[in-house]
Amino acid sequence: MNGLFQRGAGILCHISSLPNEYGIGSLGKEAYAFADYLKSAHVKYWQILPLAQTGYGDSPYSSVCCNSGNPYFIDVEALHAEGLLDDEELESCKMPAGPVDYGALYEKRYQILRIAYARFNINDGEFTAFVESGEFDEYAVFMSLKSRYNGSFDAFPDPYKYTENLAITEFKQSVYKSDYCFWQFLQFVFKKQWLRLREYVNSLGIKIIGDLPLYVAYDSSDVWAHPEYFKLDEDLHPTEVAGVPPDYFSATGQLWGNPIYNWELMESDNYEWWINRIRRSLELYDIIRIDHFRGFDRYYSIPAGEETAECGEWMHGAGLKLFLQIKNRIGDVPIIAEDLGIVDAGVEKLRQRTGFPGMKIMLFAFDGEADNPYLPANVTENYVAYTGTHDNATVLGLLKRMTDAQFRVFKTRLREAMKAVGLIIPFCTREQAATALCMCVLASKANVAILPVQDLLGLDDGARMNVPSTAQGNWRFRLTAQPSRKSAAIMRKAVKEFNR
Repeated sequence: MNGLFQRGAGILCHISSLPNEYGIGSLGKEAYAFADYLKSAHVKYWQILPLAQTGYGDSPYSSVCCNSGNPYFIDVEALHAEGLLDDEELESCKMPAGPVDYGALYEKRYQILRIAYARFNINDGEFTAFVESGEFDEYAVFMSLKSRYNGSFDAFPDPYKYTENLAITEFKQSVYKSDYCFWQFLQFVFKKQWLRLREYVNSLGIKIIGDLPLYVAYDSSDVWAHPEYFKLDEDLHPTEVAGVPPDYFSATGQLWGNPIYNWELMESDNYEWWINRIRRSLELYDIIRIDHFRGFDRYYSIPAGEETAECGEWMHGAGLKLFLQIKNRIGDVPIIAEDLGIVDAGVEKLRQRTGFPGMKIMLFAFDGEADNPYLPANVTENYVAYTGTHDNATVLGLLKRMTDAQFRVFKTRLREAMKAVGLIIPFCTREQAATALCMCVLASKANVAILPVQDLLGLDDGARMNVPSTAQGNWRFRLTAQPSRKSAAIMRKAVKEFNR
């Protein structure tokens, strides 16, 4: 693995999954307590999902602005401490424990944030400089327009839909205090709170791995403000959309619907849009995990209007040229390439030429084939090993769904895999087997080994984060309390044993 990655262990836990009294995890005291827990467990990496403000469907991979921060993560107790919320208002933010209820959160939280904004001094020098930097100008105008007109940006009145300069300037002036500065305020507060948390996490010797989705949402400030960078028609509707073709997991493939990049134009512009995106990601994260990395080599393009992903075509992406630009303009960026799914020689060649570590998912290892690339004995240093990702079942959830006959086969294969890396852990039950599989990840040669917090705590599929190709019930998992000292001790012992 390249020198940007130190051998170590990490935990995957998104901010939304942290426990508190306010319906969704935040950047408040529970995030600091979780960082302290990671320190006590002797892990070196905290991996999270995209921090961006979610749109329809509540997915962190479908944002209204790819560089934004999610206002739901703002610590309302800090707003109270600053005098922007009173006791009664803070109390009204409390929500029942359990999974995130995004509908209720949407109804309550933005009302409270507007109250805090009403008490905020928008003439504050630090805030004024933040606004004048222009970092969130497009986002703030876009969200103000959505507040006024609702729906997708392609339904805005034409002068706004096509971002006519005079119309946008006049609109911005008309809503400057009521809306524009409100959205700026949310990003201002989020960024201050996040950078404070990141500084604390880093002070503990822990690096934050953040997620960067390959694609952006259609109904986003990214597409609205820069339609030239996407394959759209004259009405600003996509002509091609993203997805993946039919495979073992889906007979009709996955139709994601994100607009496809106009890579030719981006290249002619020296990938300025991507350079800016990477720079802004580095302001938030120590390490960037690029989701669906294979799309930089070749991407699957589906004609807009198709109801499934069956009629798409593989097209060439930006390839090495983009990453050479990033290296030339920014330097060596610590990137993890999510190289899962349909991986061919082109993807592997691109990953090797960039030097980025790929990913190995140990849940995929036990098909009985000795050359399975996910087996712990076959995982080499320049990879990041996981039990599973946010898109997979939890280890215990998968084992619980097995029949007794299937589980007997799995146990045999797991014991063989453990023996191949010199790991001896007696197990009989599904819970014990789940723990043994976690130890396989940590025992592997991969320089970085990541356990989702659900697997660390031995949770079943009731704690699953996401089921791909399903629209409901995802991204809701939350811890009921901070992980136990016992789990920290188990992790600490494993970190020492496997030299992490």
